[in-house]
This record gives sequence, C-alpha cells and structure tokens, in this order.
Amino acid sequence: MFSGLSKIFKKILPKSLFYRALLIVAVPVLVLQLVITIVFFDSLWIKTTKGMTRALVNEISTFIEFYKNENYDKDEIDNLFSIYQDLNFEFVNDKEFNFNYKERWFSPIDRTLRRELKSRFKLDNFWFNTTNYKELIDIRIKYENGYVKFLVPRDRVTSSSARIFALWITVPALIMVFISLIFLKNQTRPITNLARAAEKFGKGEEIEEFKPSGASEIRRAGYEFDKMRKRIIRHLNQRSEMLSGISHDLRTPLTRMKLQIAFIKEKDLSRKLTEDVNEMEKMLNEYLQFTSSSFKEKDEMFNLTDLINEIINKYNDNNISLDLTPRIYFNGRKNLITRCINNLIDNAIKYAEKVNIELNKNKNNLFIKIEDDGPGIPKTEYENVFKPFYKINKGRADSKSSVGLGLSIASDIIKSHGGNIKLDKSKMNGLCVKVFLPV
Repeated sequence: MFSGLSKIFKKILPKSLFYRALLIVAVPVLVLQLVITIVFFDSLWIKTTKGMTRALVNEISTFIEFYKNENYDKDEIDNLFSIYQDLNFEFVNDKEFNFNYKERWFSPIDRTLRRELKSRFKLDNFWFNTTNYKELIDIRIKYENGYVKFLVPRDRVTSSSARIFALWITVPALIMVFISLIFLKNQTRPITNLARAAEKFGKGEEIEEFKPSGASEIRRAGYEFDKMRKRIIRHLNQRSEMLSGISHDLRTPLTRMKLQIAFIKEKDLSRKLTEDVNEMEKMLNEYLQFTSSSFKEKDEMFNLTDLINEIINKYNDNNISLDLTPRIYFNGRKNLITRCINNLIDNAIKYAEKVNIELNKNKNNLFIKIEDDGPGIPKTEYENVFKPFYKINKGRADSKSSVGLGLSIASDIIKSHGGNIKLDKSKMNGLCVKVFLPV
C-alpha cells in the first residue's frame, strides 16, 4: 500500500531540486494561510455577519410589528426608525407580491440573510436582493395589500475587515514566495553550474577555471570535482608525453631494422622480416592513435551529413549505399568524429561486400547506423570487441592487417562526446553498428 502511494507521489512531484525546494517552502505557507483563513471566516467574519444580520432582521421585524399596531402614529414610527435606526423604507401597493428570487448559495451574506428572514417571516412573505445596488441591500416584506421596501446600507450586515484581512494575508504570502524564489534560485544555481561543468568535462570539452560557489556543502563538492578534473588532465598529459617518447624511441630502431633487412640477400627471409616490421609499425601507429583519441580538440559546429558524404566519396565504392537526412548539424570535435566513422566503415568494408549507412535525428539525439552483409559477430562477443587489442577468430577471420583497436577507438570517441555505441544483427544478416550522439 505504502509503496504504491510512494510511486504515485514520485510521479506527481517535480523532478527538479529547485521546484522540490519551492514546494517545501511554499506548501507550509499556503496551508497555514488556508487554516488561518478558514478559522477567521468561521469564527470571526461569518459569526460577525450573522450577528449583524440578525440585529437588522430584528429591527425590521420590530418595525413591522409597530407598523401593524394601530395605537402608534405611523408618521412618528417612520421618523424614529429612519433617524435612529437608519432604515430607509417605503410602502408599495402590490397585491400579488410576485418577485423572481435568484439564490446565490456561494454568497455568505445571502445565506445568512435568507436564514434570518426565514426565521422571522414566512418564505413567501419576503424577498431581497444584494446585487441591484452597490452599497445598499434591497429587502421587501409583504404587508397587507402591498409590501414595505427597505434599502439598507451593506455595511449593516457585513464587516469591512474581511477585505483588509484578505489583503494582509495575501500580500505577505506573495512577498514570501517571491523571496523564496530568489533565494532558492541562488542556492540551486551552483549545483546547476557544477552539473554543467561535469557534463562538459565528461564529453571531453575544455572547461575554463571552475569557481565553486553556493553553500559550504556545494562548495566542497565543487572543490573536489575541480581537484579530480585536474588530476585526470595531469594523468592524460603524462600519458600523452610518455607515448610521444615511446613513439620516438621505437621508430628509430624500426628504421634501423628496415635498413638492415634491405641488405639481406635471402629473399624469403627478407620478406618475412619485412612483414613483421611492418606489422610492428602498424601496431605502434594504431596504439598511438588509440591513446590520442582524447586529444584536446576544440568543439565546432559542422554539418554531419556533408562530413559522411565526403568520407564515402573517398572510398569510391558503389557497394556503399546511403540514406542520410540532409543538413544535420552537430557540435563536437570534427577530426575525432571523422576518425570514428572511418574506422567503422573500414571495418565493414573489410569483412563485407555491401554496406548501408543511415543518418537521422530526433529532438534529443542523432543516430548513425552502419549495416553490412558480412559474417557478423556472435552476441556473446558484442561487449568484448570494444576492448583494446581484442580479436575474435569466430564470425570474422583474424587478419594481420588489424591489431584490434578499430572499435575501441570508435567507442572511446563516441563516449567522449556523451554518446553510446551498440552492436546488433543487421537486416542484411551481417553486423549493425548503432551510434547515438546527443544533440
């Protein structure tokens, strides 16, 4: 039962911290106002209105009783009630006394006045209207061959303090909510800035000097994030420098080995050694390419559709078919995206005859799909092929021309842009590579 209610509340409640905090501040204020308003109207305003209305009806009832008594001078009664009771009245000859009464149940004044008049007079012997006049109430009481019309000031039956109370309880509440909005906005802004910086850093984008702000807990999280970011950058720089040194150190002996192989007279041995040296050199180049896939390149807005068309034109292969949505723009590192698409297409062409490339987009993501009719990859190997230097002997033949870094480089580039890459079986019974990139 409680778990079901918890799920319902989770669906109803806002997901943003700002609006959740606003609810924590605003709901108690609104509930308190509602309770105070109900107590005020019930204990003060309604009871006061009821007492004032009862006094007015008693005066009208007294006037009618005196008016019926022949022992009193009617002119003197008129003067007394007009001067001392502030009752403006007149006698109107109307035998039918037929008036259409509109019940306004939502009006406390109408309900109270109807209740008090009903307690003194029969239902068909009175009529009133509180809307004909702005400051007066029209009350008519049946009398002999006509009726007595009373025009009573509205303040005789209602208290003016209700409007003042409503003003005093509403305006401070609005001011408090407005101040809460400003305060909560200032408190949640540092969290938003920290999340935005973490998102940019996760995508490999360059971040300017991050300055933590806000409450002490948020500042501490910001400082720790900044320390972590600097440690990761330092580690990447050290790795790049180390690999640059390895590249320089290994290329020199490889060059000497090529020169020495050239002097070997035995052709078969020379050929085999040359193949081994070339394989070592290719492995070194692909390894350096893999480790430098996070190279600091500035983001730029470019037309992804045109980029894919340019890549395909270089292959000059009629077996590659395209289904591209025109004019899809993406903000990222163009050279890395080019390298990623090249690796995926090279991998498809190497093991298949026909390749189909699709590109489309929705509100949040863009999708690149590369399908081929090759032998494919077993489902159990979908995750393993993204590991560096991993090769499979099943499905796709092992080749000396590859060291198992193509998909690793592609995955590293896509994830550095905040996207994802997945493998599946294609409609052409080969491999389907699906790339998701955030817009």
